[in-house]
Amino acid sequence: MKPVCVLGNGQLGRMLRQAGEPLGIAVYPVGLDAEPEAVPYQNSVITAEIERWPETALTRELATHNSFVNRDIFPRLADRLTQKQLLDRLNLATAPWQLLADAAEWPQVFASLGELAIVKRRVGGYDGRGQWRLRSGQQHELPADAYGECIVEQGINFSGEVSLVGARSHDGQCVFYPLTHNLHENGILRTSVALPAPNPALQQQAEQMLAAILHALDYVGVMAMECFIVGDELLINELAPRVHNSGHWTQNGASISQFELHLRAILGLPLPKPVVNTPSVMVNLIGTAVNTAWLGLPLVHLHWYDKEVREGRKVGHLNLNDPNADALAQTLGDLAPLLPAEYCSGLDWARQMLA
Repeated sequence: MKPVCVLGNGQLGRMLRQAGEPLGIAVYPVGLDAEPEAVPYQNSVITAEIERWPETALTRELATHNSFVNRDIFPRLADRLTQKQLLDRLNLATAPWQLLADAAEWPQVFASLGELAIVKRRVGGYDGRGQWRLRSGQQHELPADAYGECIVEQGINFSGEVSLVGARSHDGQCVFYPLTHNLHENGILRTSVALPAPNPALQQQAEQMLAAILHALDYVGVMAMECFIVGDELLINELAPRVHNSGHWTQNGASISQFELHLRAILGLPLPKPVVNTPSVMVNLIGTAVNTAWLGLPLVHLHWYDKEVREGRKVGHLNLNDPNADALAQTLGDLAPLLPAEYCSGLDWARQMLA
């Protein structure tokens, strides 16, 4: 099988490499500033763990390479303006939005979008950075350089957040995981819960939406679609053209992880629908030092990224899965005293989801 080069050498690239090992697939996560001659990309299939990258000698070289799967889709989805335009063109539900070009537009923005405006930088900005929640009278909090570089959306009153992770093969076959329920705090994903039998109406709606996007882009590999639940409908919040944080539970909770599924898709290997038989919970470890006491709980799988621990930084995650939802909830209760206090709300939320 052809080797795979991953543009970016963070935790997603690392987990793609780990997923390739049992299949005998050599995966090379590559730093963006690597020297092109040091990277075995000539005979490799190329993918990326990030949507956007600075211009370097390596990225210039890869930007024209025919083996770079989805090469031209990354910049289109990395820009929230062109991403929203795609959703509108496909007639897929998303929050009402507009480009924010000038401070003089604010009266019209609040008149058309309502009392809460969510401003997002068109490119960059993730985990709550580069985003502002503004009401009338708070416009001065937006930096002057944001105008022309941001979109503004209507603040949505949603009952829950879900994501759908799916994959498309070179010949157009699509497979999907069950919907994942997500809890964000300050824009950062804290906890995810996936149930083997999700709400069938929402699952079908989400699969139809993501399939329409995958086919329209002729996309190959794994993509994640984040949505708000509003009544019994879904509104698409954002798309990620790569393996995604909210799909990490699949490493221990599905017959094929999202990382293996992505490698299968881009390499043209068989793409059966992953089997999910048990509820799963994923807890993001954010700015928290490793604690080997977690390993005293038999349902806990630790995935540690071996990064320097810094405030607000994702440094690992814990996956828990078991056929018995009560046993899973009990383990979450046992885990609570082994984590800092700010994790308690996320663990409690996960227990409620399992109930």
